[in-house]
Amino acid sequence: MESFAIEPTHIPENVVQESSRTNTANLVLNVPEPPSIWEKLSLSMKEAILPRGNKSFSLLRWTISALRGLFPVLQWGRQYDFKSFRGDLMAGVTLASLGIPQSIGYANLAKLDPQYGLYTSVVPPLVYAVMGSSRELAIGPVAVVSLLLSSMVQKVVDPTVDPIAYTKLVFTVTLFAGIFQASFGLFRLGFLVDFLSHAAIVGFMAGAAIVIGAQQLKGLLGITHFTNNTDVVSVAKSVWLAVHHPWHPNNFLIGCSFLIFILIARFMARRNKKLFRLTAIAPLLSVILSTLLVFVTRGDKHGVNIIQHVNGGLNPNSAKQIQLTGPYLGECAKIGLICAVIALTEAIAVGRSFASIKGYQLDGNKEMMAMGFMNIAGSISSCYVATGSFSRTAVNFSAGCKTTVSNIVMSITVIIALQLLTRFLYYTPVAILASIILSALPGLIDIKEVCNIWQVDKMDFLACSGAFLGVLFGSVEIGLLAAVVISFAKVLILSLLPHIEILGRIQGTDIFCSMRQYPMASGTPCLLLIRIDSFFLCFMNANFIRGRIISLIKEKYEATKATEKIQSVVIDMSNVMNIDTSGITALGEIHGELVSLRIQLAIANPAWEVINKMKLASIVHKIGATWIFLTVGEAVEACLGDRKDNCFAC
Repeated sequence: MESFAIEPTHIPENVVQESSRTNTANLVLNVPEPPSIWEKLSLSMKEAILPRGNKSFSLLRWTISALRGLFPVLQWGRQYDFKSFRGDLMAGVTLASLGIPQSIGYANLAKLDPQYGLYTSVVPPLVYAVMGSSRELAIGPVAVVSLLLSSMVQKVVDPTVDPIAYTKLVFTVTLFAGIFQASFGLFRLGFLVDFLSHAAIVGFMAGAAIVIGAQQLKGLLGITHFTNNTDVVSVAKSVWLAVHHPWHPNNFLIGCSFLIFILIARFMARRNKKLFRLTAIAPLLSVILSTLLVFVTRGDKHGVNIIQHVNGGLNPNSAKQIQLTGPYLGECAKIGLICAVIALTEAIAVGRSFASIKGYQLDGNKEMMAMGFMNIAGSISSCYVATGSFSRTAVNFSAGCKTTVSNIVMSITVIIALQLLTRFLYYTPVAILASIILSALPGLIDIKEVCNIWQVDKMDFLACSGAFLGVLFGSVEIGLLAAVVISFAKVLILSLLPHIEILGRIQGTDIFCSMRQYPMASGTPCLLLIRIDSFFLCFMNANFIRGRIISLIKEKYEATKATEKIQSVVIDMSNVMNIDTSGITALGEIHGELVSLRIQLAIANPAWEVINKMKLASIVHKIGATWIFLTVGEAVEACLGDRKDNCFAC
């Protein structure tokens, strides 16, 4: 039987290459449409309530998931035991010993009656305990937010002229702050908090610390007439005028003596970790001892300023005092927004730093919702804006807290103090409150971090300096505005002038990288590889990118010999995540310029949004569907193969 040998069919190499390029182009182009902005927003809202991967829907399952997401206590509460409670009990009592005197002092800084600081240490910590995701964060009034409130609200209503109206506006601001915070968490708008960069916050905190310290000279020196401005120039002028008039040095003597005592206690606790509770107890001991001293010596009869009457009892209802109508509503909303952002920034930064030590992740959106609901609840229970305190959180952590139950213990302890101890605070000197606030300020000034910012990024240092100087010599609003403007200017400069890199191949590999960053990378004859280092090719940078790319092409085209003329240009768009109509127009103009020079254009690795818009704008049709590639390597091989097929001499 005769056998026949089937000869293999020879397929030309250029046909194989063309087929491979077609397959690659189909892979890049035939992708589903990217989700719209409305789909992304609805998905984000869904994820805020339902956990990921929960595909099946039922009312019961949705309710359980929503409750677990809103109240983390339902998850960790099932494993809570007596050992954890013992740690939380000790931490909570220790926390209260520091929080009570600090709360009274911060209320004074906010230009409110002392009891409002104590009220703020009752309701917000209770709400956060069941809604917050941080185990260590200690909730209550803080120095920076107290300064923000006093400096901004007093421009609307003077607390010395009309304290009742001032207090009502503070409650209204607190309600708005809570609404904004809860909205940030619900709609996943946490990026709004990031408008204040880390460097800006460092500078703002340092400037605020100095301003707060300067304002405490009023209580420390017993000055009655003091400026309402927060800049150091006005404060220094007030102090200068005050010391040239009769004043009572007993206030200064009491304040400085106990300030030294608190600082020594803190120094000893740092040297010996077993004495860490001394740091928390020292302010409370200072209040007790100074109050007894004034009471025994009748110091109030000899010029010592005392806080006098402090209202006791549970938090009174303040819902009727919130003003949602009237001429000041817009101002209250603006101040509430600023306070919301600053409070969230401080709380999340503190919470994340301690969460990283314990080895767990903090959910920023849950934190925002917890902060929002606790301030909404606080606004109707005579509280002002509360947030996480760094100094109290450090004490809470060192005291061995296990969960947010330590906040509940602290809150109950403050309630007991409000019920039984407020009448004993009548003779507490104002100077001691100033010394307690002054002792907490060094933690807000991080010189080491400022030096680190200077070494790493000079533009960040400029934002840090702008925030610091703005708060110090202007006002809190000017400092915040300077920080935001400089941070945005940095982003705009980087967006307006993105890097355009020429790529080369690392010898012996298929790796293409910047020839400036890696000088060992070598170029490919008759081929120019360009990478656009911009996240968004848009109206702000489209003309710059177009001009820069065309300039590089012409420069390379004119500089090479006739036998080495550029025949193909590959644009690596792997870093371009999105594009607008101006960017599309710029690509079209680049393609038109290359056509006039008889140079082939290839696009490598366009992102999902980019390739979809290129198809809609017919740019893919103009360039040619077979000249769109997944990788730079594929684009290079295709260009080199095309050059051989067309018999160009190189």
